[in-house]
Amino acid sequence: MNIQVTSDLSVSDLSIHSAGGRIVSDISLALGRGQPLTLLGESGSGKSLVAQAIMGNLPPELHATGHVMFKGADLLDESPTDPRRRWGRSIGLLPQEPWLALDPTMPVLPQVTEIHRYVKGRAAAESATAAKRNLSEVSLSSAEALYPFQISGGMGQRAAIAMAHAADSELLIADEPTKGLDTMLRDSVVARLREEVDSGRLLLTITHDVAVARALGGTIGVMLDGRLVEYGPAEKLFEAPEHAYTKALLSSEPSQWERRAPAASGGLVIAGRGLKKSYGGNPLFSDLDIEVSAGEIVSVLGPSGCGKTTIGNILLGLTSPDAGVVERTAGLSSLRFQKLYQDPPAAFAPHQTIRKALKDLARLHGKHWKVIEELQDRLRLPASLLDRLPGQISGGELQRFALLRALLLEPAFLFADEATSRLDPVSQMEVVTFLMEIVRETGLAVLMVTHDLHMAERISTRVVTLETGAAHAAMR
Repeated sequence: MNIQVTSDLSVSDLSIHSAGGRIVSDISLALGRGQPLTLLGESGSGKSLVAQAIMGNLPPELHATGHVMFKGADLLDESPTDPRRRWGRSIGLLPQEPWLALDPTMPVLPQVTEIHRYVKGRAAAESATAAKRNLSEVSLSSAEALYPFQISGGMGQRAAIAMAHAADSELLIADEPTKGLDTMLRDSVVARLREEVDSGRLLLTITHDVAVARALGGTIGVMLDGRLVEYGPAEKLFEAPEHAYTKALLSSEPSQWERRAPAASGGLVIAGRGLKKSYGGNPLFSDLDIEVSAGEIVSVLGPSGCGKTTIGNILLGLTSPDAGVVERTAGLSSLRFQKLYQDPPAAFAPHQTIRKALKDLARLHGKHWKVIEELQDRLRLPASLLDRLPGQISGGELQRFALLRALLLEPAFLFADEATSRLDPVSQMEVVTFLMEIVRETGLAVLMVTHDLHMAERISTRVVTLETGAAHAAMR
């Protein structure tokens, strides 16, 4: 695809190669002030690799060819140490995984303060004041003294956004900036990104969220299998998409799904009675009753940080309630109660290949490799990914491997914590369809945490709506 590139950032004929061949091919695009650029596409399509090539932090086993022109220099011609001088100064990254971006040994406020103090060179008092303001802007004033492990995935994402804003770099690359956020916070983050554009910053956004791409406007590039299949003004692309994949992407949003919630096919598998939980004196919920029977999907809906994940963790015995009891079907092994984590990197050993992790699990529990291959096919996970490390595949692909791993143990109950937040609409619809097939085939009981009201309404037997300090169950 040939595109004239004469803007502040221009990418021409960018290809990314691995030992097995090209995995991203002939990408050309342009980014100018006042005109944000968004790369939209499915997990594993190469969007984040393009961003990594621009940043100069591709994995060592990959290399890029072509040209990336920024501030009069071809970034691909620089030595490996040169890009680091730009990080946090002229080029800033809002990373896809807050779990990997935040320092687990420091509270949130000092992490933002350090950027003002050591990157921007401000005085200590001024840095602390500016950091407090950054956290307030993303509604995290109450989390200043908390460590990353004490906050939700959505709160961690907002902390990363505050850090990116503090850096105030000329070019901001936002990689999936709204995953794990409820609609209100997602819209506030998009508004913040628009403010960055209006203030003169260059903005490249990587996302699978069609609503985010539509709200940002500007220019849209749609990627599929490492190629740019459609590129042009947002208004034109959304009103009259040309490529078949773009059309499928737009028609696969949960708001377009038909309601297909499963009905219970068996008795009660797990229940919480009179549950109460507070953190730091702040109540999350009280007198909460929740139950999940075989063959049904119960969704928990609510804003980021309201306690959705805590409910599932209490049911699994990972967290103790302040009051209330948990009931489980007698005779079921604890291995049959599984969790699908919101942040998949937290669930995989970083220095172990996916193949090794799955082989070890299969050997430990007497499972045949053929079962893994069948689940791979159903989840659209190519065998070529098996010999990569968790950090070498996309968040969406890693989440699907996490689902495969959980299902391999034939669970009776699955707590799916934002199980589809990293998936584009097409992949999300495929994974949800697959999960519903498993529910109907096996009688699996699912508790699903989600921020997506449309999805919850269409696939759930019941929806528990959670607000700060209160919860109620509602049939939808």
